[in-house]
Amino acid sequence: MELLTLMAVLAGALGLTAVARRFNLSAPLLVVVAALAVSFVPGVPRVEMEPELVLTLVLPPLLYSTARESSFAQFKAAARPIIGLGVVLVVVTALVVGFVVHLLLPDLPMSSAFVLGAVVAPPDAVTAAAIGRRQHLPRRLMTVLTGESLVNDAAALTLYKIGLAAVLGAAGSLGHGFLVFLVAAVLGIGVGLAAAALVSFIRRKLDDPLMESVFGIIVPFAVYVTAEHLHPFSADFSGSGVLAVVAAGLYLGDRSLYAGSATRVQDSSIWASFDVLLEALVFALMGLQLPFVLEGVSANAHDNWQLWWCALAVLGVAIGIRIPYVFLNAYLPQAVRFFGRERDRPPARNLLVLSWAGMRGVVTLAAAAGVPLLTHAGQPFPGRDEIQLCAFVVAIGTVLVQGLTLPVLIRRLGVHDKDDAERDAEEEMAAREAAMHAALDRLDEMTPELVGKLGIPQERAERLGNRLRALVETRYRGAVAAISLSAEERESSPHAAFVQARRDLLLVQRETMLEQRAEGKLDDEVLRKVLRELDLEELALSDTLMARLS
Repeated sequence: MELLTLMAVLAGALGLTAVARRFNLSAPLLVVVAALAVSFVPGVPRVEMEPELVLTLVLPPLLYSTARESSFAQFKAAARPIIGLGVVLVVVTALVVGFVVHLLLPDLPMSSAFVLGAVVAPPDAVTAAAIGRRQHLPRRLMTVLTGESLVNDAAALTLYKIGLAAVLGAAGSLGHGFLVFLVAAVLGIGVGLAAAALVSFIRRKLDDPLMESVFGIIVPFAVYVTAEHLHPFSADFSGSGVLAVVAAGLYLGDRSLYAGSATRVQDSSIWASFDVLLEALVFALMGLQLPFVLEGVSANAHDNWQLWWCALAVLGVAIGIRIPYVFLNAYLPQAVRFFGRERDRPPARNLLVLSWAGMRGVVTLAAAAGVPLLTHAGQPFPGRDEIQLCAFVVAIGTVLVQGLTLPVLIRRLGVHDKDDAERDAEEEMAAREAAMHAALDRLDEMTPELVGKLGIPQERAERLGNRLRALVETRYRGAVAAISLSAEERESSPHAAFVQARRDLLLVQRETMLEQRAEGKLDDEVLRKVLRELDLEELALSDTLMARLS
């Protein structure tokens, strides 16, 4: 892929993403549809997806960013449904799809059909998570969706490698395949945790927000490549780069809660930018693969209609098998009462939404594109064109069919996070009250310290203490207003007027500074320093009441 072409694709995808965000549309759907349309335009440069680029440079930062923002406690609490969907369902889907494809195309080797099953098995939660956040899905449902996406790629790619080995003539027994998966999981998680612990130690010693963020940026790439290239026993065994990235992201995301404020704010901005950039790119690449798929179909010895019908059947199986499995995964353990205790029964409407959130993504297409052209014997890889076609139909079909209908389904079923919002408000109120009282208690201790250690007169220390007390209490009252009042009440509250007045004053100061600079009375370096102070103060306002009003 030429660099200029890649830049053009990225620029177009980012432009469409900006439009989607401006009008509250689904950016992945808009980008995919536009890319499909562009792929038909004569003279447009061909953009072929490079599997190594996607799996090494695109997938790790996306997974890492998602893992960083995930709660380890919530992930642990939802471990059973996450493992059930992210591992067991992947295996079941791969086997069922392989069996169906082998029935529809009898001359296709079973091993190739299994490779196809592994390729289309893992859902990608990028689209589902974006829709879920916009539709305010319950937190536990979002946790399961996100957690599934963090582990299912590892399971699918391991199955994919086992299937490729079978086709290429290097297959082992079923026990060998299980051992490959076990080693990949253990080694991948071990590499991720070890690297994350080392990076966390280094970042604590640095005390430099910029360098701490730089070290964080290299983590997903470093742990992915390291895990994938570790072969402790033979070339057949290696660590799972995906699980290494997930483990590192969960660990460092949890440790970031104890990092400095500058590092935490900077990291959040960096990874949010990475997410937008890479998601726009991968969905554009998905749509632009259509010409290559059509070429493969035209050159195939099979009847084209037979291939398309097979691809549609695989799409139906990939969507359909998830629906009953989600309900079985939720209700069957309760029916047999595993471990002798009753479990909470999730609402059926939540499960229905979860079962329909099975959109496939760029991993499916990258894995299909990574199928080799030849076997070890020098023969053409059997079924490569069929794998490419089915992978494309499943990826694009699920994004369009399920992605377009999932928001409607969520609204019709009334699946939202009302209980989560109420519980969050109660917890935030209690935590803020406790923090206020702790601050005021500390303030009472500080007054004698100011007088004794710094030699400040008693009267001046008390005035300073009163100012600090007023600041703490004002912040608390503003937070209470933001939490407990309705949107209309917030807009008309005294605190909202106070916040807006402060914003207006900051704006006047900023404009005056720019005028001083335009008149040559203020150096650019000084201006940037002062503007940064004003910007941070305005951001502090935006992150409280005004953020809740937006």
